[in-house]
Amino acid sequence: MMMKLRRMLGLRDFTLFEDLESEEITELESRSQTRIAEKGRLLYLPGDRSEAVYFLASGRIKISRLSDNGKELILEIVEPGSFFGETGVLNEEPHETMAEALEPSTFHVVPEVRFRAMLKRCPELLMKLAQLMGRRQKKLEKRLMDVVYKNAPQRLADLLLELSQNYGVRDSRGILLRIKLSQSALGNLLGVSREIVNHTFSGLRRRGVITVAEGHVIIQDPEALAALAA
Repeated sequence: MMMKLRRMLGLRDFTLFEDLESEEITELESRSQTRIAEKGRLLYLPGDRSEAVYFLASGRIKISRLSDNGKELILEIVEPGSFFGETGVLNEEPHETMAEALEPSTFHVVPEVRFRAMLKRCPELLMKLAQLMGRRQKKLEKRLMDVVYKNAPQRLADLLLELSQNYGVRDSRGILLRIKLSQSALGNLLGVSREIVNHTFSGLRRRGVITVAEGHVIIQDPEALAALAA
């Protein structure tokens, strides 16, 4: 579902639409809007009406929800080539999550009515959507199982390894994660406190497993990190 491209993507570049005819894509593009969000902008909040499906062309979007006591849990970091906001549209219900731009982002907005009409007209598109949503659900289920069966250091190690696959670049120091996530954000991804993340980070740095430079995590010993995650 994610595509590691730096250029701004058009709708025809998205996996969801790869089997559509060129005429259908052209029509969809004519009915959609392209918008820009600065870092920190909220695109929707829980309770907002689900008016469109968003297709991320560039940047990164954080999808999260709040617990009853106001604690944030990050569900997903959306990458270019992926989409979000579809659940409320499909269920005809308000949003249960909130979407926030982690960095300047560009996205294509397909109105609810147009998206639902296209699904009715193109059964193969509905099947593709189900497949992509199924992969996303599988990732969420894995995180839930990790909460049950793994301790916080194991889950943090596992998350850093996952981030290294999506954002890692090798340099002389090790594997640098191009994405910047605060310890609070990492805690919100894992469902633990910032203090636990800080304590685990300190231990990993003392052992030479990771280091941090200018807000970027650098994995110095991926084998040791993998052993901790096991």
